[in-house]
Amino acid sequence: MEAFLVSTGIVALAEIGDKTQLLSLVLAARYRRPLPIVTGIFLATLFNHALASAVGGWLNALLGPEVLRWALGLSFIAMAAWVLVPDKLDSVQVRGAGLGVLGATLLAFFLAEMGDKTQIATVALAARFDAFLPVVAGTTLGMMIANVPAVLAGDRMATRMPVRLVHGVAAALFAVLGVIALAGPSGWLP
Repeated sequence: MEAFLVSTGIVALAEIGDKTQLLSLVLAARYRRPLPIVTGIFLATLFNHALASAVGGWLNALLGPEVLRWALGLSFIAMAAWVLVPDKLDSVQVRGAGLGVLGATLLAFFLAEMGDKTQIATVALAARFDAFLPVVAGTTLGMMIANVPAVLAGDRMATRMPVRLVHGVAAALFAVLGVIALAGPSGWLP
């Protein structure tokens, strides 16, 4: 349960103001069809985070506990700094290419999430908890918590969200996780 709750909270906070949340706003404005957009976001996230969680599980099995502890601690601290850097939706053009709203959303969202903060966080969380399903379920729920309101509320939500505050809270959580991981055997890691 801890893996699910921590994964949900971290990803939901890290996703606020992220490029995939901005993409959600763009998709909502372009297509104005929330159900296929939300479905595409869900499927793309589920597939992307399942792959990322599998990589995290593989890293957990590959690295010894001491190397894993240092790698995770430093990764979480790096994520804390990265969350503070605002994302921009760099000239991403959303074109359906005959895929329809669902297909265009799935493809655009999956590609935008590759190498993104939340994908890297999913790898780290899966390596930390060694719990594939709870991490995938939690990170996917976190993405949906952040992105579904963006699709449904559109620009109204984006202008009222205290993005800097949310990023600060997310950065603090990542930093705390990093410090706890670096604390060693008496810390958070087994």
